Amino acid sequence: MDFRDDVNLDASQVQDAGGRGGGGRFPGGPGGMVIGGGGILTLIAFVVFALLGNVGGEPEPAQRQPPANLAEQCRTGRDADQSEKCQVVGVVNSIQDYWKKELPEYTTAKTVLYTGGVRTACGAADSSVGPFYCPGDQRVYLDLSFFDQLRTQFGAQGGPFAQAYVIAHEYGHHVQNLLGALEGGGSVATELQADCYAGVWARNAYEGGFYEQRFTDADIAQALDAAAAVGDDRIQRRSGGRVDPESFTHGSSQQRVAAFQVGYNTGQPGRCTPSDLL
Repeated sequence: MDFRDDVNLDASQVQDAGGRGGGGRFPGGPGGMVIGGGGILTLIAFVVFALLGNVGGEPEPAQRQPPANLAEQCRTGRDADQSEKCQVVGVVNSIQDYWKKELPEYTTAKTVLYTGGVRTACGAADSSVGPFYCPGDQRVYLDLSFFDQLRTQFGAQGGPFAQAYVIAHEYGHHVQNLLGALEGGGSVATELQADCYAGVWARNAYEGGFYEQRFTDADIAQALDAAAAVGDDRIQRRSGGRVDPESFTHGSSQQRVAAFQVGYNTGQPGRCTPSDLL
């Protein structure tokens, strides 16, 4: 997943908030928040705390980190290939470039990078909840440490395209919000549609001019592996509980993989309807 060296990046679409200390825990999630690094709801927050031996205690205070000057650091595709934060800028630019061309009503949504905790229009959050979209301020929030957790805690292979899939899923929620189809999040159909929208972007990304070549089978495999890793059934098994389809909020591993594939194989947002995915 290499960016074109000479492509210009728009770093204004990503804000580095630095480390602002713990944002507080929220068993039910802040109001209106749509959580999920490709779909990790409150259950994942619980599993992370359990695996880290921190359930029932207060979050460790985050060490304050100064925000990076992304406008200075992330100017071209060459920068995106050399820096994780600049890679996020490139991915966000590519995703939004596609949706701006596809949907006349599309409005740009900023991604906020933070460490430890962050305050949003949907409430305070800490890094244990994973990436999320807040409809209240129309922003995607991301602590980059999540991608390490995706590998170490949830068994995904990881890789640049796994990260791109997670970000594209969150922007899928932004598209739903703009189309009036978000419904507050939390339903399997809503999350599968966001996975499908991520696949649609992946199919069409090369035409946007940000990447050197079309995504390879290995790239897509990273996305499919990440989608499977955050399926409700896989998460429930890893938490030591039984698999309970009635409690699913984001879909099984098989459903999540299939939803992404529908989007990727067709390249058409119109195919990402609940009837196509459930």
